Amino acid sequence: MDKNLISRHISGQFNVELENIRTHALAMGGLVEQQLGDAMRALEKKDMSRAQKVSQRDHKVNAMEVAIDEACTRIIAKRQPTASDLRLVMSIVKVITDLERIGDVANSIALMVQRTDYSKPRIDVALTPLAELAVKMLHQVLDAFARMDVMAAIRLYHFDKEINQAYKVIEDSLVSCMMQHSERVPQALEMMWAARAIERVGDRCQNICEYIIYFVKGKDIRHCGSQNLEKLLDL
Repeated sequence: MDKNLISRHISGQFNVELENIRTHALAMGGLVEQQLGDAMRALEKKDMSRAQKVSQRDHKVNAMEVAIDEACTRIIAKRQPTASDLRLVMSIVKVITDLERIGDVANSIALMVQRTDYSKPRIDVALTPLAELAVKMLHQVLDAFARMDVMAAIRLYHFDKEINQAYKVIEDSLVSCMMQHSERVPQALEMMWAARAIERVGDRCQNICEYIIYFVKGKDIRHCGSQNLEKLLDL
């Protein structure tokens, strides 16, 4: 990230505290990315061992969110940050919330893999294309967050449309399956839930794009719609 985006202070300790919470948020993002990728591979490969490891690591994601949130609270109480410093702290608080929820998606999918009986016939609907898009978007949005890259954030904000389209294809296929094979409705509904959970990862990544723009530009673009984004930011 451009160091000029973080204000420099007479108090060197304040500078260290701001850099530490940013570094820890990026570390949490790396762990969540690993969790999501492993959960998707476990789903694709029917890998029980990998799924179990995802579930076992979920507590680390939760612990990191709590620790970073507490550090942000201490900074607000002790340093009373203003302007860009406050935007940075608030952006990190919001980012780690979305990261924790993506971690919950990874754990839920891992648990679904563990309870699935793969000896029985399964519905032939692939979630892999959707999963690959979600993992790709998460990786790129974390990179944009590391650099506080507004242009990358805007591009990724629009990328969510691809995830929505991939989800719609799966949704239509599963609805068709349920209409033709009523005995497979429970299985189809479970897959529908998994697809929806993966689609929501894209929405979480979109949120992180909004926080990047908020920190750098000082503008809250929530609820503005993607069509007006460039105009709102004078780009």
